[in-house]
Amino acid sequence: MDEFELIRRYFARSGRDPSIVLGIGDDGAIVRPDPDRELVMVMDTMVEDVHYPAGLDASDIGYRAVAVNLSDIAAMGARPRWMTLALTLAGEDAAWLDGFSRGLFEAADEFSMALIGGDTTRGDQTVITVQICGDVPPSNALRRSGAKPGDDIYVTGSPGDAAAGLALWQGNNLRNEHQRQLLRRFARPVPRVALAGELAPHATAAIDVSDGLFADIEKLLVASGAGGVIEIDDLPLSAALLAVQGRESAIELALAGGDDYEIVFTAQNTRTGDIAELSKRYAVQVTKIGTVTRGNALKCQRAGREIAYRHAGYRHFAGAADD
Repeated sequence: MDEFELIRRYFARSGRDPSIVLGIGDDGAIVRPDPDRELVMVMDTMVEDVHYPAGLDASDIGYRAVAVNLSDIAAMGARPRWMTLALTLAGEDAAWLDGFSRGLFEAADEFSMALIGGDTTRGDQTVITVQICGDVPPSNALRRSGAKPGDDIYVTGSPGDAAAGLALWQGNNLRNEHQRQLLRRFARPVPRVALAGELAPHATAAIDVSDGLFADIEKLLVASGAGGVIEIDDLPLSAALLAVQGRESAIELALAGGDDYEIVFTAQNTRTGDIAELSKRYAVQVTKIGTVTRGNALKCQRAGREIAYRHAGYRHFAGAADD
């Protein structure tokens, strides 16, 4: 099967999105953005056995490839519109491609997004790059750089679950529903697009949790020129994580584990009621876990007493922390 047949069989779809003037099949796609909207561009690459285990179900890999990008779109408070896919394959595997494309379109359809182009090539291992273009009202995008001392720090969902799920999968230790639930949190992260799209009037800064909660909050605070405090006992630990790991190990995974793709954001302490209303409206757990402070350090405390903690988060090539 050549490149054109592969694209036609697995990735070409007929659609009725009026914003797509020209989709897959030409040298480039043509889209018609809505007037008076700003475009938000994100891109993420997943390398086999680096960002996901090769043996993970192909449909989960496809879904995850889209979801990790949607998490960046959510962190900007944007609406996803179109995506492109660059796919490098070591060989032709019809069953894998069928599962991968099914998972990819499952995520795309869930968020009303169209695949409008991309590229396929042959290489030594599978490499998946998805680019998503979203849009947002002018001056409405969330950024990392707006947090101010006195702001509250919030996180959606329950961080730590995905890292625990990956470890259980790697150890072939999926005997009960709690363990399988944690694996689903890794394999099928839930982008908080709808809730985050309503945060602009309330949040001062935001970032998605990809490299670990502590490390990603640190990135937000560095961008904002501020410090912060995390209250350890306020971390939202899931029942599944506590059942499988115990409390102290669960806390470590919540702080240091990556791949949750939740949203951390800051908001003025006068916005507590607004945040609670959004949490209820979208049925998404949102938890206050700390406070933005003056200075340039992120600290952890328990019952008002500082505890020693330092974790750099995931780092590519042992260099600078991933963005």
